Amino acid sequence: MLKKLLPVSLVVVVILWGIGVNNGLVEKEESVNSAWSKVETQYQRRADLIPNLVNTVKGAANFEQETLTAVTDARSKATSMQLSPEMLNDPQALENFQKVQSQLSGALSRLLVSVEKYPDLKANANFRDLQAQLEGTENRIAVERSRYNDVAKEFNTSVRKFPTSLIASLTGFKAKAYFSAEEGAEKAPNVSFN
Repeated sequence: MLKKLLPVSLVVVVILWGIGVNNGLVEKEESVNSAWSKVETQYQRRADLIPNLVNTVKGAANFEQETLTAVTDARSKATSMQLSPEMLNDPQALENFQKVQSQLSGALSRLLVSVEKYPDLKANANFRDLQAQLEGTENRIAVERSRYNDVAKEFNTSVRKFPTSLIASLTGFKAKAYFSAEEGAEKAPNVSFN
């Protein structure tokens, strides 16, 4: 009787262990999805601020229309590209998303640098408030991206470690992509007000 119970109890233990591992991976994947949602929220916050910033800047006489158009176009591209939690397994999809967001950041930077030529605009309280909100949002984006990478690292480590990797491969869990530094980010930007 004891010999018959031993294999059955071993199978039960293995099944319970597998269920526990799977549930742990589900919890970690949900943490990754939640962290991603926070990243998206900050990107949306930035996108929502841009029309107000552009409209405030448009009021400045002789402001460079090309700069405003670049910001508007970059915002349009950034808001049209969606990255679902399922797509976080694809490093290329995250890289493409990051590239579009970086183009928007670059266009905004050029806008804010060109504002230096317009003292009346720099003195405008609405513009200063929007600029401060935008700077705060850029900081929030950086923080949330870092938090996302931390949670994704924890998940990815679990998915790759043996014996959890066995359950992960059987149940379809895949490593999540990371945000990475942009090419050339190691070089300090050259700012000139000539």
